[in-house]
Amino acid sequence: MNSKVKSINEYTRELKISFSWDDVKSDFNNNLKKFSKKIKMPGFRPGKIPADRLLQQFKPNLEADFIDNYLNRYYLIALKELDLKPVNQAEINDLNFQMESELSFSAKFEIEPMNKLPSFKSNMIEVQQNRYLHDSKDIDDAIAQLKRSHARIETIDSGAEEGDFVVCSLQKLDESGLPIIGKKYDKQYLKVGAGSFTDDQKEKLIGIKPNEKTRLTLPVKKNGEKAEYEVVVDSVDREVLPDLDIKFIKMVNPDLDSIEALKNDVEEKIKSNFEERSKNSFEQELIDKIIEKVNPICAPSMVDNYLDNIVKDLKDQNKTAGINASDDEIRNQYRKTAEKNIKWYSIRNLIIDQEKISADANHINLEIDKLVKNSPDSEKQIRKFYKKPSNRKKIEDSIIENKILDYLKNFIKVKIVEVDTKDLRNEGQNNE
Repeated sequence: MNSKVKSINEYTRELKISFSWDDVKSDFNNNLKKFSKKIKMPGFRPGKIPADRLLQQFKPNLEADFIDNYLNRYYLIALKELDLKPVNQAEINDLNFQMESELSFSAKFEIEPMNKLPSFKSNMIEVQQNRYLHDSKDIDDAIAQLKRSHARIETIDSGAEEGDFVVCSLQKLDESGLPIIGKKYDKQYLKVGAGSFTDDQKEKLIGIKPNEKTRLTLPVKKNGEKAEYEVVVDSVDREVLPDLDIKFIKMVNPDLDSIEALKNDVEEKIKSNFEERSKNSFEQELIDKIIEKVNPICAPSMVDNYLDNIVKDLKDQNKTAGINASDDEIRNQYRKTAEKNIKWYSIRNLIIDQEKISADANHINLEIDKLVKNSPDSEKQIRKFYKKPSNRKKIEDSIIENKILDYLKNFIKVKIVEVDTKDLRNEGQNNE
């Protein structure tokens, strides 16, 4: 075999390959035997046709069939000998082969670029870490949410009040006020006074009863476009909240025995949630800034492959709901995310190699034990789930990711920013 590799850029290679007739002769003859079994020729049984007769009549076909069956094999032989690992399907050009002559072709493909880590230094980047300052309103809101989660629904005959759910049909109307055929939607739920989808929603729905009608202007598109609908009420449902008493407290957590104990338990969960939120945002900013600092080159085909998987996953997840966006629209929407993730993948691998980071079976088993400890009633299911290699791999990846982040934390300056949760609540209200 003769070969020559040309570097087009950091990630594109062009490989020129040639094999002598002696290199391929044996494979050609084997292919000829297989070919003969598919041919019918008067006077001969399939597979027993003399080679010279086959070559006399089918030589071009035999050469083409050989290329179809063996070209990839010779391409892989060349890649292995040269220790090249393409990340996409090669573009084959300049293919030449004739019996008793050499087989030659060129292959153009992309490889993972040979990126390098910079010299990491102490305090080389600043990363913000939020410290959330919660207040009593957070506790009250959390308890209110607990009450809503344990509420019972009553169907009422009296008029709807603010906060009630109006179960109804919605008939879209044209500009003249006539029903549009095919635009009637049954079993719709409208919460009285919730949101700002129509200025007069609250006024028109308060007091409304089953079998009564009204008209509402509702949004039909995200851009703010609205349309008029006729509303026919089927029923009015009211959310009845439980009292904040010992019965409710025991329903939430049998180990609690007072309102004060419930508030303390809720507060601990709030602290834990905000700590997790702080940790996630801190680590994401750390990753983003490391990506910006290193800025590794990524092969376009790696990004394309990543986007292919995103498109497939989204389509699979939404088969029943349907997706209006085209493949190109999805790819455009997620391209920056794909590029960022591929760059982080490259950086991860460089750090893993440099720092010899790994996760052995003991590490993985310890993580599984933690999961079991947090959900002892589900131990059997948890251990069965993580017997599957792909699921164990997820834990392994998580352990390695944490080790990488711990390593990078040695080189950062942390900026503590106190965040009042009151401001977060105000932001949420403004976005509604």
